[in-house]
Amino acid sequence: MFRFASVAIPGWIAAGFLFAAAIALADLSGTFTGQLEQPPIDYPTRAPTDAIAALNQRILAGQVELKFSRPSGYLRSVLEALHIPVESQMLVFSKTSFQARRINPHNPRSLFFNDTVALGWVRGGDILEVASEDPRQGVIFYVLDNAPAAKPQFQRNDHCLQCHESYSTVGVPGMLLRSVYPASDGTPMYAAGTYETDHRSPIEQRWGGWFVTGDLGSTRHLGNALFADPQNPNPVTPKLSRNPHSVEGRFDTTGYLSPYSDIVALMVFEHQMRMINLLTRVGWEIRYAKYEEQQKAVSNDFVERRLRETAAEIVDYMLFVDEAPLDGKVQGSSGFAETFAAEGPFDRQGRSLRQFDLQARLMRYPCSYMIYSPAFDALPAEARDSVAQRLWQVLSGQDRDPKYARLTQADRRAIIEILRATKKDLFRSQFQ
Repeated sequence: MFRFASVAIPGWIAAGFLFAAAIALADLSGTFTGQLEQPPIDYPTRAPTDAIAALNQRILAGQVELKFSRPSGYLRSVLEALHIPVESQMLVFSKTSFQARRINPHNPRSLFFNDTVALGWVRGGDILEVASEDPRQGVIFYVLDNAPAAKPQFQRNDHCLQCHESYSTVGVPGMLLRSVYPASDGTPMYAAGTYETDHRSPIEQRWGGWFVTGDLGSTRHLGNALFADPQNPNPVTPKLSRNPHSVEGRFDTTGYLSPYSDIVALMVFEHQMRMINLLTRVGWEIRYAKYEEQQKAVSNDFVERRLRETAAEIVDYMLFVDEAPLDGKVQGSSGFAETFAAEGPFDRQGRSLRQFDLQARLMRYPCSYMIYSPAFDALPAEARDSVAQRLWQVLSGQDRDPKYARLTQADRRAIIEILRATKKDLFRSQFQ
């Protein structure tokens, strides 16, 4: 539904953690396929502290009552309880979910999200699917029976890890976002190719199997289209225009909370999915490296080396260093951009990392708003400090690598000022 690499290290293999080398040591796109129950990870056994675990407790305590109403069941009530905006709705019609048999271009799956939770609903389905980011453990997967109950409870569903713990999720339980060439019934034509997308992906590879509403000008993408021949993947003429305002007229929208699959929401979602995975992986890397050091299984400088390497990779992603440029103005259709930007936090000049550019790039100030997330704050202290140090090296101009040239002096100054005002302890060591 919804990639942290290392070279192979014998001490880790002996402990059951198998690391495959990817492009380079500092590339976090390899495979972390390990025994998730091994200390200090304890993924299956450690009590989760994510938003869904907290909501379950509030329901049992009588503090929250979910309301069931047809045809969407608990959907609207759950969105309200989790503070997930309806404007975030995205519609995917490719058969890329375990509810695939119910999904097609006439009955797409609705996805909604905020900074920590993604929720899926399929019209006519029996459940709500939820992926919720635990600050320490990574993404926890749940389902909720979408039928009336006195005190409905979300049930953990680790079967989702069959797809959601792989090379594509940087080897940790995480998010997975794909663009495919869908046939007329939504079945992916894998012979034609498939793309895992984030903000670095060329626009022309994005959103295959998704409805896309809003305006991207003349820029081509794979959304809103069906395909007939995997050997010649040219779209069958879609019923929707290239830049439709809504999905009205494409299918019967009865039961859906919104007629939009907002392009800005899709772009934010793409960025956020990989950011979540990277935060989880950095936390796991450093926790396990410290554990190995304590067990005398690695050299004393191993943790320090991993801190430098993981910080470099995550900071490049946070600063949108390899972001695919936009070719013209992007405009959403649902109001998501306004709702998202209004959340702040803001500095005294009214600036925020959640404000959009949407002409040449996604964000006005190119630094990820996920730096405010619970997952960032839950990183081991050494990892947070290492990321802050690396951010300062890039933003202050200490690192003169040409790849950072796209960050203008105005960009760097604004990001530093915003962070110093809204995340006051981030650069504390740089000013002591």
